[in-house]
Amino acid sequence: MTLVAGVDSSTQSCKVVVRDAETGALVREGRAPHPDGTEVDPAAWRTALQAAIEGAGGLGDVAAVAVGGQQHGMVCLDEDGAVVRPALLWNDTRSAGAARELTAELGGGQAWADAVGLVPVASFTVTKLRWLAQHEPGNAARTAAVCLPHDWLTWELAGAPGVDALVTDRGDASGTGYWSPLTGEYRLDLLERAFGRTPVVPRVLGPAEPAGTVAAGDLVADGGAVLGPGTGDNAAAALGLAAEPGDVVVSVGTSGVVSIVSTTPMTDPTGTVAGFADATGYFLPLVTTLNAARVLDATARLLGVDHAELSRLALSAPPGAGGLVLVPYLEGERTPNKPHATGALHGLTLATAEPAHLARAAVEGLLCGLADGLAAVAAGGTPVRRVFLVGGGARSEAVRRIAPAVLGVPVLVPPPGEYVADGAARQAAWVLAGSDTPPVWPSAATEVHEADPVPAVRERYAEVRDLTAERLG
Repeated sequence: MTLVAGVDSSTQSCKVVVRDAETGALVREGRAPHPDGTEVDPAAWRTALQAAIEGAGGLGDVAAVAVGGQQHGMVCLDEDGAVVRPALLWNDTRSAGAARELTAELGGGQAWADAVGLVPVASFTVTKLRWLAQHEPGNAARTAAVCLPHDWLTWELAGAPGVDALVTDRGDASGTGYWSPLTGEYRLDLLERAFGRTPVVPRVLGPAEPAGTVAAGDLVADGGAVLGPGTGDNAAAALGLAAEPGDVVVSVGTSGVVSIVSTTPMTDPTGTVAGFADATGYFLPLVTTLNAARVLDATARLLGVDHAELSRLALSAPPGAGGLVLVPYLEGERTPNKPHATGALHGLTLATAEPAHLARAAVEGLLCGLADGLAAVAAGGTPVRRVFLVGGGARSEAVRRIAPAVLGVPVLVPPPGEYVADGAARQAAWVLAGSDTPPVWPSAATEVHEADPVPAVRERYAEVRDLTAERLG
């Protein structure tokens, strides 16, 4: 049996899966936590990766490895390859002002969308580099190279051979703000505009192009496995689900993500849709919300219940929660672009002042943001074929059962799994095989959830969201 490994270095933890390269069957797995916060010393990712590899029984018998990682994070390295400062993560909003500046300097959203398929917001690496140049000039001066979390971990697995050896893939590069999925090239002029000069950036590999081999050392005892190019977490999840053109993936994790696999690129001058690339050669127009599964966590904590009881409460309340609406901007928001927003509750009356109504409003508010995302990616012209609902939040019975009514379409819910790590493992098998297309692994059985659409829920949410937008911003 030939084995491959996939890594998911996410915001909250690191997961490693080891699978049969031919069938995709899971052989073993391991995981380790990441620290909280919106900036993290990359050394913590390395420590977690080492622990997850050990938990998965090591990689000594693995023929190929690839890494999926959280997108956009800014990892700055000096000329010797040392980390300059803690990495700013995708959910760090301190560069919101830099995003507004960069958008205006280039002439607005249309110019950015035409250049790199997206409009700057605080999540994207290009804005974080502008912030660094403005607020930490000493660290900016020390920065010889800039890369993304998955790039850095791939480089570490290769033995950190020097900053000129950094590599990435088109899926993750497309989320930086200085690589164009339209041309397949870096826009170094935009990087220089943001940072004041052009540090070393990773070489962009093809979807199944080897990135070298794993080096033996303290991270991996036995080296020699082939390294895949890796990719960003959203592209890896689509690969793990074997998503095809027209398939929509709705992920309810730390962030909420709606993406559609498309054969054509999408540009949105409003910035609602980011026109990313995927990990296979297609494109992955995508909408992200900052607030997703943690909305459920916060509401459960507020009500003093566990998640099972939160679901029971939500399902016991009527659709629309009697007019109670939660605008769940608990961590600011990316879509719409309101990085300093706070949450708001509207429609509180004697009748709606009940735990069940609040639970229902929380689930519906979370899903309304994702429904707006589904409408936005579908507007690009790619016919919607299927909708997958995944992520930690999809474990909620209330989310699964209410989603079709709010999204307005049936949803397929695969069994809980590590789809980012699985996508990375599938890429590793692809690289190992040297074939033109990814290997075909049997699909997991999925639940199908259907419900009559309730458009009034989204209409009421839109009224409240727009009413409170100025106050929340």
